[in-house]
Amino acid sequence: MAAYILKRLFLMIPIFLGITVISFAVLHLASGAPTEMQTMMQPKVSLEARARLNAIYGLDKPLHIQYFDWLKRLVRFDFGRSFSSDNRPVQEKIMERLPITLFINILSLVLILVVAIPIGVLSAVHRYSLFDKATTLFVFVGFATPTFWLALLLMLVFGVYLDWLPISGLKSLNYEYLGLWGKVVDLGRHLILPVLLSAFGGLAGLSRYMRSNMLEVIRQDYIITARAKGLAERVVIYKHALRNALLPVVTVLGLSIPGLIGGSVIFESIFAIPGMGQLFYGAVMARDYPVVMGELVIGAVLTLIGNLIADISYALVDPRIRVR
Repeated sequence: MAAYILKRLFLMIPIFLGITVISFAVLHLASGAPTEMQTMMQPKVSLEARARLNAIYGLDKPLHIQYFDWLKRLVRFDFGRSFSSDNRPVQEKIMERLPITLFINILSLVLILVVAIPIGVLSAVHRYSLFDKATTLFVFVGFATPTFWLALLLMLVFGVYLDWLPISGLKSLNYEYLGLWGKVVDLGRHLILPVLLSAFGGLAGLSRYMRSNMLEVIRQDYIITARAKGLAERVVIYKHALRNALLPVVTVLGLSIPGLIGGSVIFESIFAIPGMGQLFYGAVMARDYPVVMGELVIGAVLTLIGNLIADISYALVDPRIRVR
């Protein structure tokens, strides 16, 4: 197992470099430049001033030189400084917002696992029942509903009409004056809608995937044999069938991590949550190259780690798999 993990870690290096090369090239080939975004509202700015700004930011160099300069800084864990007016280090800006995004995504992932797996198992065991048909309808709705539209609908219903939940930010105005339990409740109320929205699509897809795997597993000969031996149905389903049905789900779960991180841009912007998604959206609109590349690097690393964890979990879940 140790040799397999080391091999996967070394394989992540060229994949990571390929991601950075493509991201850097696409980012700089997109229309608009940081100097144009900063001077477009100031028509009196001369071409010489724009040229000086390009020189300050290093944008006057060839693209491959800019990439290698950025890569040298990255090796030292230096993402550079933001092109925005605050000129703060990119690493500092990201580390302020990274815990919020990770916390929301972890909650979403836990919700997906806790709800989707039981739904998928029950749908397979009681296929064509009313419960199975209801979950099938839920899946189709989950796949067909646009995330931004669902977010606005939830805000309108629970935040405006019913006035049950807050619709923006992470804290209320009186947060500092609340007690410990009051702060926990206030934070929880602010997180309900973003977490549900983040988990909705993955919940629908994973539950359907779990149902499909369970239907395939419970038709296998060893399941029929287990039933023929007189084992209780609960033991057959949850001890023999479930473990093997989880194998493909573990892989899909690892591949779904990029979708959760990418979805942060949508729900954090809509709910005004000060996380990485909101920072990324603002950086893209301002053509703040260092911040965008810094966030893409963090996202790529998290994605690669998620895939590594999925591969390791795949080997641990199935005792028949022996990685040497």
